[in-house]
Amino acid sequence: MIRQYTLRQVVRTRGIGLHGGSPVFMSLLPAPPNTGIVFRRTDLSPPRDVPGRAEYVAETTLNSGLAYDGTKVTTVEHLMSALAGLGVDNCTVELSAPEVPIMDGSAAPFVYLIQSIGLVAQPVPRRFLRVRQPVQVSDGDKWARLEPYDGFRLGFTIDFDHPLLAATDQRASFEFSPAAYVREVSRARTFGFMREFEWLRSKNLALGASLDNAVAVDDFRVLNHEGLRYGDEFVRHKILDAIGDLYLLGGPLLGAYSAHKSGHALNNDLARALLADAQAWEWVVFADARAQAPLAYAGMLELPA
Repeated sequence: MIRQYTLRQVVRTRGIGLHGGSPVFMSLLPAPPNTGIVFRRTDLSPPRDVPGRAEYVAETTLNSGLAYDGTKVTTVEHLMSALAGLGVDNCTVELSAPEVPIMDGSAAPFVYLIQSIGLVAQPVPRRFLRVRQPVQVSDGDKWARLEPYDGFRLGFTIDFDHPLLAATDQRASFEFSPAAYVREVSRARTFGFMREFEWLRSKNLALGASLDNAVAVDDFRVLNHEGLRYGDEFVRHKILDAIGDLYLLGGPLLGAYSAHKSGHALNNDLARALLADAQAWEWVVFADARAQAPLAYAGMLELPA
């Protein structure tokens, strides 16, 4: 069978919060089967836990933020994306502040941390959330959709009226597998426009933003010395975000996601709409994994129990 997985041991790092700008110490800990992803605020006394679930998303302005029983954790999407990309089912994330550190603005530093310690299989089946019927949400000309698919596929279109972005590919599709995620998606960084920077600061957002953790774009060019990591890095980052936002459904997804100009708010609306329709989804496990499992997750069969 395809099993659940957790971290082999504890791994720690530190950074700053993108929006709060405060230093953050973060530890990723192994967790028992069926725990899911849980965020623990160790700066509170006693420490408080916040489940990483779509129903607890309470903030979607330039991040996905959770709130549970009066406790908040923000900017969870890049770490959730890395956990989804590498197939981590159970993990406790300890934080010394209310925000996950932004690192370099992508999921790659989290991928490196997890790969540096490895995963261990657990003696229980992994539950996949399979989409059975199409579900779509929209906001004006923006929309996001899930439909049945034997695997996990994502397609995204952005539409920015900017000469630089117009010169890049604003459409991307991605067939998920852990190896493809690391290679094609994980290094795509968050991005922002300098013309919006002062407005964001006035709203107490992007207080920790810098060229070290975001792609900055002025009216004509990328300001980062290294340039872009992918020719279509902007739309790839939107796919990275969507993978993280959808992992808040509570397990790996079997379905096709497509979106036009979507963001954290619509992604969460889509997740909630799916969960609200009991006929549109189901939990499945693969007892005879080699015969039944979608190829997207076949690599997970090689990990030891």
